[in-house]
Amino acid sequence: MLRAAAAAAIALLVPAGFVAVAAPAQAAEPELLSQGRAVTASSVENADYTPAAAAVDGDLGTRWASTFSDAQWLQIDLGERAELDRLELVWEAAYGAEFRVLASDDTAAWDEVGRVDDGTGGTQSVELDGDGRYVRLELTRRGTGYGYSLWEARVFGSPDDGPTDPTDPTDPTDPGDPIDGGGDLGPNVHVYDDATPDAQIQAELDAAFQAQETAQFGTRRDQFLFKPGSYDVHAHIGFDTAISGAGRNPDDVRINGGVWVDAQWFGGNATQNFWRSVENLSIVPHTGEARWAVSQAAPMRRVHVLGDLSLAPSSYGWSSGGFIADSKVDGVVRSYSQQQWLSRDSTFGGWEGSVWNMVFSGVEGSPAPSFPNPSHTVLDRSPLVREKPYLYWDADDWAVFVPALAADTRGTTWEGGATSGESIPIDEFYVAQPGDSAERINRALVQGLNLLLTPGVYHVDETIRVTRPDTVVLGLGYATIVNDGGVAAMKVADVDGVKIAGVLFDAGTSHAPVLLEVGEPGSSADHSDDPISLHDVFLRVGGAVAGKVDDALVVHADDTLIDHIWSWRGDHGDGIGWNLNTADRGLVVDGDDVTAYGLFVEHYQQHNTVWNGERGRTVFYQSELAYDPPNQAAWMNGDTLGWASYKVGDQVDEHQAWGVGVYAYNNVDPSIVTQSGIEAPAKPGVRLRNLLTVSLGGNGIIRHVVNDIGDEASGVDTIPSYLVEFN
Repeated sequence: MLRAAAAAAIALLVPAGFVAVAAPAQAAEPELLSQGRAVTASSVENADYTPAAAAVDGDLGTRWASTFSDAQWLQIDLGERAELDRLELVWEAAYGAEFRVLASDDTAAWDEVGRVDDGTGGTQSVELDGDGRYVRLELTRRGTGYGYSLWEARVFGSPDDGPTDPTDPTDPTDPGDPIDGGGDLGPNVHVYDDATPDAQIQAELDAAFQAQETAQFGTRRDQFLFKPGSYDVHAHIGFDTAISGAGRNPDDVRINGGVWVDAQWFGGNATQNFWRSVENLSIVPHTGEARWAVSQAAPMRRVHVLGDLSLAPSSYGWSSGGFIADSKVDGVVRSYSQQQWLSRDSTFGGWEGSVWNMVFSGVEGSPAPSFPNPSHTVLDRSPLVREKPYLYWDADDWAVFVPALAADTRGTTWEGGATSGESIPIDEFYVAQPGDSAERINRALVQGLNLLLTPGVYHVDETIRVTRPDTVVLGLGYATIVNDGGVAAMKVADVDGVKIAGVLFDAGTSHAPVLLEVGEPGSSADHSDDPISLHDVFLRVGGAVAGKVDDALVVHADDTLIDHIWSWRGDHGDGIGWNLNTADRGLVVDGDDVTAYGLFVEHYQQHNTVWNGERGRTVFYQSELAYDPPNQAAWMNGDTLGWASYKVGDQVDEHQAWGVGVYAYNNVDPSIVTQSGIEAPAKPGVRLRNLLTVSLGGNGIIRHVVNDIGDEASGVDTIPSYLVEFN
């Protein structure tokens, strides 16, 4: 009524013959956009009392607080794109002295929209200049000795009425021009068909092996792909080399001769035969016995051996653990001097040999369960499995086959017919080449493409972000991602069905909080019907350069499947030393219902593995403690002697593990003592089976197997201390 009366009064004052001119439209008043929205954070001081969501709940009696370190962040999803006006921060006593405010439409590309270099805490308003759907508070310097603590973070602005889906090609927020899928596989992928002369193939295989036999930390990468057919060749496989059949099933490709790994280059010792693989083909060994004498990060998948298989070098020297899955060996698998091994969902004509830790999950033809002598841990079926995606030739072009999720599995996926799953054509993949930037890769991912990394080394100065459900990231020929400038190499959002396979993450020389992060702190989405999965994912800190990271791999997302990793803080190579290649932990699992097969996690400076999530399952664990603590004082966890390798969080109520081996080799100070190889809460739901600790040649002592249970592992005879069960 007052507004109508005022308008009438003004009209009486307008002289006749004058035309009223409308006043300029005023911009919409900025509104509060952030309250109750989805929010994530780099860390929380306490998940129960300082969760990230407390910063946007509108309650000044609750707060978000970080851990007590710098380089923290808080990220808010506004739900739609908006023009940003200001950010109001209500600090608790622990405030940020320096921080930036970033905005993004897709979490791949970020723009700075605000900055504070001299924060004083209290209630603070920061003007913002920009727009976006996601607002990220990057906190770089604390104002106190505590962490960062916020009662509220309030984002004000005006919603944009335009489209908000960054994968929509009509969306103006889509960064850059569309990127095409498909394309050439590049010069480091060698493709053969049955018309290629065997002599040419043999010459190229021999040349690669000559270059790669001893090049443990080199930059060359090779992928050999054989289209369906039969080939009379003998392939010796060196470092950073993968050989694969490109048929739909293993028997589509036959190698008459062999695919061979031995250890002449290292005096008959195979304990450093890393980073090589064979996949998706059949082998008729010319000697009747194929040889795959490998250690970590050297998987055999989807292979049919028409004969016997030896897992040890011809010298019968040591080899230190490997992984075979979805394979069939018509004859006998002989492990001989292999110290430990995981065989999953395969079929063997028989098995001979046992040293310390042989684990079989869903294997037809496995030996009978026995522990500790012989040390055969046998699970009749694997509880939940998705096999690794693979590239194959689909009639007239390349495609990637993604096997289906399966429960209670046993034997191979392909003997009774084609593996079930889905095929994705190559034109739905961005085919990356070495030299491609992270910015371009992220643009391709945002536009809805999957990612195929051709062989080579990729340096990234911003994080590769995988945000779309069911995205496949597949590396060929040990494609390697190096993080520069202290950024995370890759982060996966808390979404369904992402698959990361065949990628080596190599830590750069600038310290980073994490190399690979799966989900976000506080992730809680249910992925049980379509979990995120990691297959042959390898993480390296040192060896090539003096890498630096806090946590190599962190898994926040519930239901994640881990299908063979090697997370390795280097003990040899370049950039090696207690104060050079610094890294606290190799694997941290915060998500619930995570299942892991084949965890190889070694040499980190605190716990190698920390498992905080509920209902976790580990099938096979191999771990050496850090070699290089300079003295006992440097190897202390508070008042505890050293750090247990496998740590189940004290708050965890349910956890299971089968076949866990922890080894000490303190070659800098052999007198160092570690109190326990494994730490776990003594609760009915925490059940560990077939466990052992070993002192290698008497270099270091492990007092107990689990907590204060189990005999001491020490002495030059290298005799394990065994424990059949805990709880």
